[in-house]
Amino acid sequence: MQALKGLAGRSLSLKKHTIYQTFSILSAPAENHHLPKWVYQTRRTLILEPTSSQFVNLHRLSDSDSGIVEINLNRPDRKNAIGKDFLRGLQQTLEDISTDDSAKVVLIRSLVPKVFCAGADLKERKMMTQSEVNSFVESLRSTFTFIETLRVPSIAVIEGTALGGGLEMALSCDLRICGENAVLGLPETGLAIIPGAGGTQRLPRLVGRAIAKELIFTGRKISGAAAMVHWL
Repeated sequence: MQALKGLAGRSLSLKKHTIYQTFSILSAPAENHHLPKWVYQTRRTLILEPTSSQFVNLHRLSDSDSGIVEINLNRPDRKNAIGKDFLRGLQQTLEDISTDDSAKVVLIRSLVPKVFCAGADLKERKMMTQSEVNSFVESLRSTFTFIETLRVPSIAVIEGTALGGGLEMALSCDLRICGENAVLGLPETGLAIIPGAGGTQRLPRLVGRAIAKELIFTGRKISGAAAMVHWL
C-alpha cells in the first residue's frame, strides 16, 4: 500500500497536466477535429441516470492507507458482466471519485472469486434494440475514457478472467496488476463482432500493432505471466 501512495505522489502532477490537455480537446467543437463525436461528450453523457447500484461500490481506505480508493465489482451471478445497472453504478463511483480531493490513487478490483470482469452482459444485450445497443456501447466507451482521464492514477487488480469489455476496462487504467490465475483476452471476433469500447485502440499502444492484431483477430486468451512479457 505504501508503494501505491508513493506512485500516486510521483505521478499526480503528470496526470493533471495530461488531463488538462485532454479536456482542452474534449471541450472543443467536434467539427474542428477528426475524432469520434462521443469523445467530446465524455463528461456530458457519462451518467445514464442517477442510481444506487448493488453491483459496484466505493471503499475508501483509512489510517496509513488514506487516499487509496477501491472500486469493488460485485455481480457474482453474472461474473461481473457489464449491464446497464452495473454501468450506472460504475459511472456514479467515478463521478464521486472525480470530486473527491482526498483520493490519491484508485484501485478497480473484483469481490467475485476467480473473475475480474467477464465483459458485456450479452444476455441483456440480446433484449436491446439496435439503437439501445449503440447508446450502451457509446456510454461504455465514454466511461472507460473517463477512467483513462481521471486526475489520479488508476490500477486494475486482475484476479481471474478479464475478457472483452472487462479487459477494455483494465486497459483504460494506468496500470494492471495480475494474479497467478489471471486470464486476459478480447474474444469478440468469435461472436462475429469487434471490441467496441476502446480495446482496438488501447491494446496496440501497449503491446504493439502486430501482437494486438493477433490477439484481436484470433480472440486468443493469455495468462497474467504472458501479459507481463508483452508489457500489458
